[in-house]
Amino acid sequence: MNHFKKIERMALFMRRKILDISYLSSHAAHLGGGLSMVEIMATLYAHILKFDNKNPHWNQRDRFILSKGHGVLGYFSALLAAGFISEEKYNTYLKNESDLIAHPIMNLDLGIESSNGSLGQGLSMGIGIAYAAKKNEDLQYRAFVLLGDGECNEGSVWEAGMLAPQLKLDNLIAIVDYNKLQSDMSPSSEIINFGNLAAKFENFGWEVYDIDGHDITQLVQALEAKHIEGKPKMIVANTIKGKGVSFMENNNEWHHNILTKSKYELAITELEG
Repeated sequence: MNHFKKIERMALFMRRKILDISYLSSHAAHLGGGLSMVEIMATLYAHILKFDNKNPHWNQRDRFILSKGHGVLGYFSALLAAGFISEEKYNTYLKNESDLIAHPIMNLDLGIESSNGSLGQGLSMGIGIAYAAKKNEDLQYRAFVLLGDGECNEGSVWEAGMLAPQLKLDNLIAIVDYNKLQSDMSPSSEIINFGNLAAKFENFGWEVYDIDGHDITQLVQALEAKHIEGKPKMIVANTIKGKGVSFMENNNEWHHNILTKSKYELAITELEG
């Protein structure tokens, strides 16, 4: 099986598991933003990231930071598919005393690199992690950060966006899940209009790719593209919130909602169609 098929299979598995655990938990969940990031996460965990799920503390592992912390459904399902989290552990999501709650809590044993929830902080964290590797010749890892477009309203994102090229962090890869819907409100452009998001990062000195975030070929090409020395990489991944379930796609009611039995069955039938 080539890597494209492997990524496709992981993405389908992840979507099914996102729906399963959202229904089983009986709680409102951030479905829309979890589904929009599936191909990004599947590409990272099936093909791009360097890790050892049997040795999650391996010091040469690539580091992944989920800056859009509410997207845990797309994160935990990837960790399940990659062998960091067992099915039994995954099914404890949102249960009392579970390690898996509505936002990630740092737990290297489960492959979770950082605690996230308050938006706008992950890119700065990624800079620190990437810079540490640059300062230590024995460390050859890369730092990956996934942001949401809504959190790019935060000033800390733009401070970090200017700093990373200044530090010549060509071991830093940031991805924006650009689904263009934010929280439970209007389109992102009606809250703060970024204009050309890719051009902004390019002007700051990033190596920038503006792609379809559901096209695995484009994701692989952008992630595998040879780095320009001294430049961090930014991938603006244009996505669809709720991707894969027609009644959730571009429907902000599913930013955070409860998946009822009837809606769950409808979604599964469509997914497995």
